[in-house]
Amino acid sequence: MAKQFSECLQRYQLPEFDPEWGAVLRGIEKESLRVLPDGHISLSGHPAALGSALTNPYITTDFSESLLEFITPAFQDIDECLQVLENIHRFTVQNLDNDEMLWVSSMPCPLGEDAEIPIAQYGSSNIGKLKTLYRHGLHNRYGSLMQAIAGMHYNFSMPESFWEPYQKICQHSGSMKEFRTEKYLHLIRNFHRYSWILIYLCGASPAACKCFVAGREHDLQNFDETSLYLPEATCLRMGNLGYKSEAQKSLFVCYNDLQTYVDCLHEAMHTPYAEYDKIGQQSNGDYAQINTNLLQLENEFYSTIRPKRNVQSGERPLDALINNGIEYVEVRALDLDPYAPLGISAEQIRFLDTFLVHCLLAESPACNKREFFEVASNIGKVVEHGRNPELMLDLESSTKGLKEWSIELLDDLAHSAGLLDSVHGVSSYSESLKKQRAKVDNPELTPSGQMLKEMKDGNISFFEFSMRQSKLHHEHLSNNGLEDQTLNHMSATAADSLLRQKEIEASDELNFDEFLVQWNKA
Repeated sequence: MAKQFSECLQRYQLPEFDPEWGAVLRGIEKESLRVLPDGHISLSGHPAALGSALTNPYITTDFSESLLEFITPAFQDIDECLQVLENIHRFTVQNLDNDEMLWVSSMPCPLGEDAEIPIAQYGSSNIGKLKTLYRHGLHNRYGSLMQAIAGMHYNFSMPESFWEPYQKICQHSGSMKEFRTEKYLHLIRNFHRYSWILIYLCGASPAACKCFVAGREHDLQNFDETSLYLPEATCLRMGNLGYKSEAQKSLFVCYNDLQTYVDCLHEAMHTPYAEYDKIGQQSNGDYAQINTNLLQLENEFYSTIRPKRNVQSGERPLDALINNGIEYVEVRALDLDPYAPLGISAEQIRFLDTFLVHCLLAESPACNKREFFEVASNIGKVVEHGRNPELMLDLESSTKGLKEWSIELLDDLAHSAGLLDSVHGVSSYSESLKKQRAKVDNPELTPSGQMLKEMKDGNISFFEFSMRQSKLHHEHLSNNGLEDQTLNHMSATAADSLLRQKEIEASDELNFDEFLVQWNKA
């Protein structure tokens, strides 16, 4: 699969690929449930030693007090990024109460009734109350079970040194903000076209505990007394049981230009939706959701990738995008890898970088409604039947075999792998591609295939598999300490975050009712 450097340049019509351009930036956001020694979800509050979930830059919560989220800064060095993620894991494990551990699977551990899952709390400030209210809205709209699913978010951007030379190569006459935004949308369109291959190669949620679907319609099969699965499934997290919204199914979000994307989400955030009107903004005198619109906030739009920009205090994400353009993209299609202590590995990161660089540099036609819904159909097929060697996907109103299309795509990705190998003086990007090709040739080598094989061969349930891996990784993370300097930094950051939360709470000038009215007017 290896390509000559000159062939790689020619593929993307590049006169050069400077070594500095290979220094891509990546940051990782990883979610994990806190569980008790018996494997059930912890119902306790966010551990005080981890600081404020509102203001700690490394450790926060997602939907639930029990659903931790670890955040790394952006790094050019893969090993450095993973080391910081490992430090966050170790610090957290050392400060969990009641012998708790981190659940390694994306699909949740055994859960009680929906109402038992503790919704995340962020203090008494207006912005903290808004974050909690948003989660109450998610609970009331979709139920808490779906929100207890954990995922891996991968933030990607090209280095500053890349953009000015690339703008000259592309002969783009607009501003740098316009060019960068245009190219990140270019990347996003290609990502959507080919995201099914990430779900096939990286999906690690082919099964779930039966309690996860209690009272819900589903097409899963019995694996054993406590587990459900689909024999050819890859990533149930991305299917109808996971991050799906019936209300959003007809929403066509176009990535041809930023204004169209922003307008679409803005309209959804200001369009009342009948089912949510029935819930009401308030229930029994308490707020039930931020508003009764199709989307409460931008983040409620479920997508496999998002255009992003770091926001200033008080700035809305869509306003930041319009004012300053896209700064990076956030990949949201990844399961936790239960075989990796951190949920992600260096090999997987190299493949992701290869894939994203290709999406950026390869031709990217404008999207249209037909293709948008074809992409959704392909993802649905790969979620439930991805390891079927005969699976056919939709392509331009026709069909194409997943295996044939995967081989073609991986062969094309060898060009971006060749560029990255050359500028880094390694072969590891091409090697990561070879590992992916092996998964195409043998579906049992995929994480979903490995999981089901171990469950079948060992006659163990999804719960037993996840418990075994959780204990294994917990032991690894517990038995290797942190350097004093790192421990002191993490402890000081946690303590400082508590002080910063109090400062935010003391600075509010409006009561929450007034704040919420202003927020919904924006």
